Amino acid sequence: MTNKLYDTSLSLLTDLYQVTMAYGYWKSKTAEKEAVFNLYFRKNPFNGGFTIACGLANVIGYIQNFGFSKKDLRYLRTLRGNDGEPMFEEAFLEYLANLKLTCSVSAIPEGTVVFPNEPMIRVQGPILQCQLLETPLLNLINFESLIATKAARLRLVVDTDKLLEFGLRRAQGIDGGMTASRAAYIGGCDATSNVLAGKLYDIPVRGTHAHSWVMSFDDEQHAFDTYAQVLPNNVTLLVDTYDTLQGVRHAIATGKKLREQGHRLAGIRLDSGDLAYLSIEARKLLDAAGFEDTDIVASNDLDETIINSLKQQGAKINIWGVGTKLVTAFDQPALGGVYKLAALRNDTGEWSYKMKLSEQAIKISTPGIQQVRRFRDERGFLADMIYDTEVMHESTGTATMIDPLDFTKRRRFNADQPHEDLLVTVFQDGQCVYTSPGIHDVRARVQEQLAGLHPGVKRFVNPHIYPVGLEKRLHDHKTELILKLREGQTKK
Repeated sequence: MTNKLYDTSLSLLTDLYQVTMAYGYWKSKTAEKEAVFNLYFRKNPFNGGFTIACGLANVIGYIQNFGFSKKDLRYLRTLRGNDGEPMFEEAFLEYLANLKLTCSVSAIPEGTVVFPNEPMIRVQGPILQCQLLETPLLNLINFESLIATKAARLRLVVDTDKLLEFGLRRAQGIDGGMTASRAAYIGGCDATSNVLAGKLYDIPVRGTHAHSWVMSFDDEQHAFDTYAQVLPNNVTLLVDTYDTLQGVRHAIATGKKLREQGHRLAGIRLDSGDLAYLSIEARKLLDAAGFEDTDIVASNDLDETIINSLKQQGAKINIWGVGTKLVTAFDQPALGGVYKLAALRNDTGEWSYKMKLSEQAIKISTPGIQQVRRFRDERGFLADMIYDTEVMHESTGTATMIDPLDFTKRRRFNADQPHEDLLVTVFQDGQCVYTSPGIHDVRARVQEQLAGLHPGVKRFVNPHIYPVGLEKRLHDHKTELILKLREGQTKK
């Protein structure tokens, strides 16, 4: 389901330089030159070993609804250059008014584990159109992939416990909250406190009550009893407003009244204090009173590191509510995805490969019309090889993969090695040819993908580096192009 928060055009959800470059292409009569751009990131977030691809459904919705409205064009007419004159010619604005996207877009499906330098999205089409898609695609993919990855890490540490997303009140604005709720569910959360996300995205919603409920009554016992009378089929009581363990005793008293009415005390919630100690003591009180099936929910600025520590301390928590540090992607504020020109068709109809050079090897882009081939065996995923679709088709021979940062590291795969190509066609010449899976299917895919990774890749401290490399011909071509470009710059 695509984002329905906005009923206005989002075509100006971009950086100004995308529009000025589009104007430059139009003015120089190069707007229709066929180009290929790749969207990728350079480093896994959270010092981890993997990333979860997320955001494609909203990318599809954005592209399907792309178009400059009359209000958009009216605004662009107000922009002025340094001389006070209009920045754009009226003829260009008329061009934008009639612009229909005809790009072909391939992407790695949502819920797939991905790694640095792999193209998550490949856009091919007129360079002006490709350029206009850069900022919105990065905006849509970067944040959702970041949050889905954070949630996947939390899911790994909570294991079979329940994981709830409680972050709306601390999210970065309305859209940040909605986007985070969707991505967190995909990454592994079982439910959200965000009711609007539940409505729009079909995510289960969960919640208890706040301290203010307890404080609005003369005593805690009265507050618990009243809440149970109002919602007897949804009773999880927040017990730390005054004295936590006394609050547990009051919750037990309410639970006994619920039982007499044919209902049950679903859980208690701890939101402050020593969560390990309090949960252990609370469990003793609950079990002694015959409430072995009552859950213990914990919140209070949790993240995967804190949860792991609590588990090591023997905490008796089986439902984890994570808010601030999930929806704000603490402590990594951005994924750092980039969108780079990789090929441009020249006047003779042949592809001219393009790349960005840098003094830092990690920032040198890879040229070509790229695809990612994932090799596997009966134990799981073995390696990902980035190859050029113009050079390598279905091969009957051995494929050689080279580490782009160390050419001496090579792996060879026979033609009969099981594999799949990760990028699938989403738009063909502007027409959507891909059916997005439902959010529950995407969520299940994340867990299936994580199961295919070696445990070392999933550990939080010094994770094993999953092998990703370039197919030999692409590696050699990239090396030749680097040398050629450096030589050309030296001569100048």
